[in-house]
Amino acid sequence: MTERCDVIVVGAGVAGLTAARLLALAGKAVIVLEARDRVGGRVRTDRAGSPTDLGASWIHGIDGSPVADAAAAFGMRTQEFTVGGYQPDSRPIAYYGPDGHRLSVEATAAFVADIHLVDHVLADAISGSAPDASYRDVTEAALDAQGWDQERTQRVREYLAHRSEEQYGAIIEELAAHGLDDDSIEGDEVVFPDGYDVLPARLAEGLDVRMNHVVTEIVWSDAVRVTSSQRDFVAHDAVITLPVGVLRSGTVTITPPLPPVNRDALSRLRMNAFEKVFLRFPVRFWDDDVYAIRQQGSAGDWWHCWYDLTALHGEPTLLTFAAGRAAHATRTWDDDRVVESVMAQLRRLYGDRAVGPTRADRTAWQDDPYSRGAYAYMAVGSTTSDHDHLATPIGGRLHIAGEATWTDDPATVNAAMLSGHRAAERILQGTVGIEKLWTRG
Repeated sequence: MTERCDVIVVGAGVAGLTAARLLALAGKAVIVLEARDRVGGRVRTDRAGSPTDLGASWIHGIDGSPVADAAAAFGMRTQEFTVGGYQPDSRPIAYYGPDGHRLSVEATAAFVADIHLVDHVLADAISGSAPDASYRDVTEAALDAQGWDQERTQRVREYLAHRSEEQYGAIIEELAAHGLDDDSIEGDEVVFPDGYDVLPARLAEGLDVRMNHVVTEIVWSDAVRVTSSQRDFVAHDAVITLPVGVLRSGTVTITPPLPPVNRDALSRLRMNAFEKVFLRFPVRFWDDDVYAIRQQGSAGDWWHCWYDLTALHGEPTLLTFAAGRAAHATRTWDDDRVVESVMAQLRRLYGDRAVGPTRADRTAWQDDPYSRGAYAYMAVGSTTSDHDHLATPIGGRLHIAGEATWTDDPATVNAAMLSGHRAAERILQGTVGIEKLWTRG
């Protein structure tokens, strides 16, 4: 049986729901097909106990953010937490040296100053880099320009490698030189004590969302035919919000194939390896009045940063990331082994005070068939224009949206929302106020 509508939206994440809501408000008959049994995509909140955001957590800069505006309109409670961008010093951070002892105020200030010095030089190194340069290449050039001794250089080198992994879940040698170009923070960052999933739930209200519809084929010509595990659908237009990992996997056949401009851009983007590990404790044994704890040296090769989430629910909680190399290495480990590996480093810093957790939560986005990673990054050889090129309209029928298709702030919920807004405007061939997502007017 074939069902017809004006627009088919593939994926009920924030990008798909944004496009669908704006199109429906404009009078289009829209059907949203979602493979999972829930809306939200990579915005997922576990509510077994205190709400835990297993996917997106932060708004990375609330100034001028439509996500922040939507959250406020939807009454979503926020908590300021401005260290999500792996900034070296935006808020109080406890740094521990390679010997496992906390750095003095003076030593911390010197280390942070070194990072800022390198970042200043790094901008020129990136702008003058070769097309096939990696982030490792440009950071090494910036470090070489300082003329520091080996110890001082190594500390900042480690920080830069960790920044690549924490920001994009990418090994520094595999991230494009321009891979962090658009990773800027404007204004405070916030998290959601009551869960981020309120956002997609509100965006989905009133929409025709079909759960458990796994799309296997998209055929476009004078119309668009979408084949799912439940039935076929035909529409004049389609918005495709499949993550880069799914688009690259071949599990969804697109006929005719994507044109070169889209296909080439897709070939240079990759899905990352980035997992969260939440640890809840019976007592708070770590430093007071800090947003994060970071350790230097080889002991911090995997577990080098912990974020104190205690303020969210009044429950002693640390969040760390298995990112890049750590994510690949621990992918097949069970939870107990991962927890013990993390605790070995916390005991190194805090000794017997570092008691075991009462609960651990761990993500597995790499193994999710409907995402195949947490979010996209620019592989070596990619340029920032690849984000926009991936979203180039196809045959007047297909529109690709999602966090990977927005140049200014990729890999964020903000990017997902803005890309869905752009897709809706292209289909409607006119300007649509994004504020219609959260207003009744």
